[in-house]
Amino acid sequence: MEQNCNTDSPMMQLVSFNKLLEHYDQQAKSKDKFFADWARYVLDAQAPYPELRDGFTNLSLLEKHKDVISIILKESFAPALTNNEIKTASTAFESSVFNSSERFQKILKEAGEDFELEIQNIPTELSYIMKCTVILNFYYGFHLDFKRPIFYNIPDANGVMRHYRILYNADFMEILPTEKSKKLTQEDVDELLDNFDNLDLWKEKIPPNSFIAKGFVISNMFDVTTEHSISEIKSTLIGKKKSENENYMESFQDTFRSLFKLKKINVGFAGYDSSANSFFKIYGRGMESYILNGKETESCDLMLCEHSQGKLFRENKYFAISNVEKYHRQEEQAQPYKSLYEQGIRSAILAPISSKGELLGVLELVSDTVNELNSVNANKLDDVMPYIISSVLRSIEEEENLVDAIIQHECTTVHPSVYWKFQEEAKRFMTDELSGNQPVFKEIVFKDVHPLYGQIDIKDSSKERNLSIQRDLMIQLSEINDVLEVAIAKYGLPIYEELMFRVNTYLNEVKEALYTHTEQAVFDFVKEEINPVFKHLKKEDDELKALIKAYEAKIDPNTESYYDHRRNYDESVMEANMQLAALLDKKQLAAQEMFPHYFERYKTDGVEHNMYIGSSIARDREFNELYLSNLRLWQLQVMCDMENKYYSLKPHLPVQLDVASLVLVYSTSLSIRFRMDEKRFDVDGTYNARYEVIKKRIDKSFIKGTNERLTQKGKLSIVYSQRKDEREYMRYIRFLKNKGYFTDNIEIVELEGLQGVTGLKAIRAEILYKKDKQSEQTYTYDDLMEELKS
Repeated sequence: MEQNCNTDSPMMQLVSFNKLLEHYDQQAKSKDKFFADWARYVLDAQAPYPELRDGFTNLSLLEKHKDVISIILKESFAPALTNNEIKTASTAFESSVFNSSERFQKILKEAGEDFELEIQNIPTELSYIMKCTVILNFYYGFHLDFKRPIFYNIPDANGVMRHYRILYNADFMEILPTEKSKKLTQEDVDELLDNFDNLDLWKEKIPPNSFIAKGFVISNMFDVTTEHSISEIKSTLIGKKKSENENYMESFQDTFRSLFKLKKINVGFAGYDSSANSFFKIYGRGMESYILNGKETESCDLMLCEHSQGKLFRENKYFAISNVEKYHRQEEQAQPYKSLYEQGIRSAILAPISSKGELLGVLELVSDTVNELNSVNANKLDDVMPYIISSVLRSIEEEENLVDAIIQHECTTVHPSVYWKFQEEAKRFMTDELSGNQPVFKEIVFKDVHPLYGQIDIKDSSKERNLSIQRDLMIQLSEINDVLEVAIAKYGLPIYEELMFRVNTYLNEVKEALYTHTEQAVFDFVKEEINPVFKHLKKEDDELKALIKAYEAKIDPNTESYYDHRRNYDESVMEANMQLAALLDKKQLAAQEMFPHYFERYKTDGVEHNMYIGSSIARDREFNELYLSNLRLWQLQVMCDMENKYYSLKPHLPVQLDVASLVLVYSTSLSIRFRMDEKRFDVDGTYNARYEVIKKRIDKSFIKGTNERLTQKGKLSIVYSQRKDEREYMRYIRFLKNKGYFTDNIEIVELEGLQGVTGLKAIRAEILYKKDKQSEQTYTYDDLMEELKS
């Protein structure tokens, strides 16, 4: 054995038995003849080897003098206790064991030849500082409390990890200075106390090798596996986001194995739904339920027998099955234990997770060995169940909060930028309620904010939707006609001819034009008159039955009508909206970093968004017009990015529609109010209502003196009313044109007056498209369509 000199240390290790031998020096003078004779015997055995008293650094001498050292330590290691005590004598800090009890030797032997003894919770980087605190305490006399529990983790013969707490006896140690030691003042110590992590400072005050640690230490160890396991379970359950950790269940199972001292047991969980009286699977990394055995949910009546239900539900006590096979073979109880038996489980404990008498779930411990889990060791769970119950209650609360958060995110418009205002009002509401006053949630108003509005809309969406409905109706009516033709040919009943006449009448009407009432009229006709006839014909004739079944196979069960072209249209719109909204949401995160502002977006036949920016929303931030200009420029870029996103998606859609984009510029600031009944923000006051009127009608407007719609595919339309807005946006367009967003095809047009609104103008800028993210080549709309065709 050689001393480890590779690591810096403030102390040099000098093994010595001087302090213990001094004890024998005194004991040799004792009046008690037995103790005096023994002391002289020890001193005589040591006398030929002065290095055992003077000290040595060569650890190989420990082996050379092991017989003498054993005599010196015999009184400290009583033979009568050697099979019970876990005890060692070792070098200080280096933990080189040179004498130990029989029980410690047995523990190390069972751990295996490859096992290396190592203190678990003292990081290497703290070793130097820990030794410095010893020096400050025992040499300089400054009292620093660096004591902390230290442990050995040692596997037993079955591979179960056992935990041993170490208690050091340092009575036989001396701390001696060398010429490198320094004089320390209270100011030096105060500086060290404020800089625990500054290793360089500690080395400056207490340099390496500035002291000698002369002596040895005796370690007494205690098996604290149970206490450690309970602590680990508690810490694991208290930790946040535990189930997201990939190793969570694995470490959790290992802890239970240490608690029960059983290597092969497994842990599972099942939740309990009282309303359905059923168990359900709990989702999480590595989470299993052995009673469910892969099922999502199962009735408790099918899973458990009456006795086990009584234990878990009524008594809230553990239910131990020491021999699963025995219970399984009993015919009247076979069903509840069949699942466990088929999984190779031979003993199990089911522990109720309950609060205030209400069952929340079941903790499952299972083993593949008969009697390994039983009603006796089930009592070990008493110490850990309170933490499991607390964790489950917290998880339920977290899940409810998450559900609320999802509902709020998906179903309301309380945007994070304005959430602080709602919090303030909610706190005031609670204060009034606690004070005994009648609480009233006041309306939330933000004054003097600047609005921005934009939309990317599917062109001719009503026309395309009607066309898809028209096609589906024509196909359905034609299929009905085919069936009726066969029925007339076979049976020649006039009623079938009359039905066919009406089908053809509807078919001609749908071919000509789709009126608002037509779809419902055809639906009612088919449901009330065609379906009963087809039901009758299926019973009467096998040939007609086959034809009708082929027709019915094409009918969508949700709409109860033919749903093919309409489905393609709906799926195209849905996919486009989802992709565009996702892009807009992602871009919004960066915009919020520039300056906080209210944002909402909603899907129609396209995606629309509203933004409001101002000091009243930004709370403590000072608003400047510069931030409004920045957001306007950002909006133009994002609208072009959304156009590019759509046209890269278009070739993959079932129905390849076109889109057109529009931005509304409104120069006057306004107020917005949260409408409690609608759970959304709206402009406040009749004066500001003009803004909402323009928003709702602007995309239907025409170029003045023409029949040309303002919004056109391949172009971004920017609507405004004031000359200063025109100058500002033309400046942005010139900048973005230079960055490859627009072509030179830019026009300014006047708009026909809308109801109650006149004097509007618009800039129409032709968008440049990129075929993909990597491509530097750009295209106009027409070029892009030609490129996609090729």
